[in-house]
Amino acid sequence: MKCRIWRKLHQEEATRFDQVYELMGKNPGLSLPDAFGVLQSGLSVADFMARKERSQRKAAVKQARGEVDDTAMESFIREMVESKTELALVLGERTVLDTLTSVEPISFLLARSGRQEKLQVVMLTRRADWERLAPQFERDSKLAQKPSTVARQPDKRPYSDPRPFLDHQGKPVRLTLRNGIKLSMPLMQVGRFDLLLGEEGHEVFVPFHALVRFSAGDDPEADASDKETED
Repeated sequence: MKCRIWRKLHQEEATRFDQVYELMGKNPGLSLPDAFGVLQSGLSVADFMARKERSQRKAAVKQARGEVDDTAMESFIREMVESKTELALVLGERTVLDTLTSVEPISFLLARSGRQEKLQVVMLTRRADWERLAPQFERDSKLAQKPSTVARQPDKRPYSDPRPFLDHQGKPVRLTLRNGIKLSMPLMQVGRFDLLLGEEGHEVFVPFHALVRFSAGDDPEADASDKETED
């Protein structure tokens, strides 16, 4: 079919192609599918590409999490529920002492305190271990005074991909949490959303969203980096 006949028979579609090619002419590097996406969305080219980038980042995080086994984390939490162990849930500016009754997708359910959003939890450990360890922890003074906020979108957080942590399992690591607590412990297990540190029977559970800095325990630059942050 000749082009002029096709255009006559499909005027609306031909107009869309004209608009798409006009967009591509004004925006070098814009692909044909993206140009159609811009036209269909009604967004500016910049806004459409920003939205596309966000979608790609979210997809990348989801894929990364799916490649990591979460069995160890699920087993730890299940043990805490079944044993009714008294826990310390460390939040940004306070610590909740309670027992865990069940877990929802975005919340912990506590026996006395009710629902606690997971995103607000900085670390979780047995109450006895918290009382033993808390006086020993070093702290970043700035973060202790003003804990950093947690981005709602995982792709905007300092750490959301669990895979780089896998090589450090069984080795000492250093973490700085968003409320200033510094941990220097062996990394026991890596899950999709969390880390388990310490030793068997005295585990410290740390969600990725709570991390602001991470380094291998034998990294000589880590101490200097932390010192510069505090100065």
